[in-house]
Amino acid sequence: MAEALNAALKKRLAEASIVLPKGPLRFVPQAELPEGEAYEAFIYRTAAVPTRDNLHDLLNGLMWLHWPLLKAGLNAGHSVALARMGGAVGPVRGALRDALTVVDENAALLRAPAPLCDALARRDWQTVFVSLRPLWAQARLQLIGHALMEKLQQPRKPICAHVLLQPLPTEQLPAEDWPDAALDLALLERKPFVPLPVLGVPGWWPANQSPEFYADTQVFRPLPSAQTR
Repeated sequence: MAEALNAALKKRLAEASIVLPKGPLRFVPQAELPEGEAYEAFIYRTAAVPTRDNLHDLLNGLMWLHWPLLKAGLNAGHSVALARMGGAVGPVRGALRDALTVVDENAALLRAPAPLCDALARRDWQTVFVSLRPLWAQARLQLIGHALMEKLQQPRKPICAHVLLQPLPTEQLPAEDWPDAALDLALLERKPFVPLPVLGVPGWWPANQSPEFYADTQVFRPLPSAQTR
């Protein structure tokens, strides 16, 4: 798998270089990761991504090729967090590393008109997917978590992404390169994620054309405070 990704990387480099703080990006077999060294620390130290021969690591490698600045930013964030802990890998990852891992594994980024983002933050599913459904034509949802992509190889209604919201003025479309923007580590540490059952996104699953699709409260759950009223 590492060899195949390096071959793809070579073609990618014909367009633009991918250079990390310690050198050009490359992929290496998982066996090159020393025992006891954190995976993220090894990448930051060597610019090499340990890779196993499975779908999970293939998708991770493809994300490195597609959004290198985003992936490098996540890795640098882990380095910052590890430095706070004295460089040691302890039994507790800490809030920042937990949040960075969530982004890396299961996150999606949503740029959408503000009313859509507001309703999603409230988990007002009928408003998000029925009343405001036309606004999805002005939205862009970008999956970035490679574990999320792996789960979607066998689609199931409950599959949920951790979404980072960026409201946009109505009629403004997102830029094509926006996932490669700089990361706000202080914001991520507060875990500002909003849950989104991704098969509910208009156009992503045939069954969601019916409003009844969103009546399943085991998947489209209200905020906990709303459940107790």
